[in-house]
Amino acid sequence: MKQREVTDKHHTTWTCVQAYAGVDSAAATAATKRSAAADGGVTVVCTPTGGDQTVRLELASDWNDALSDEELTAAIANG
Repeated sequence: MKQREVTDKHHTTWTCVQAYAGVDSAAATAATKRSAAADGGVTVVCTPTGGDQTVRLELASDWNDALSDEELTAAIANG
């Protein structure tokens, strides 16, 4: 399972992973298909260190490689 860590302007570190990624089961495969956005995007869950709440984002399927840290933290802030 790929995960990515970014730190925002408030010095909160966020760990982001694609929902259901890395889970090897028929149920996880079905859940991944159901959670995919109509435009081909995927659900990404970002969990912070500290007191902030987890954020669920709909991002392009190549989010882990294509988004810069600044774009990802902006998506979290707007999420």
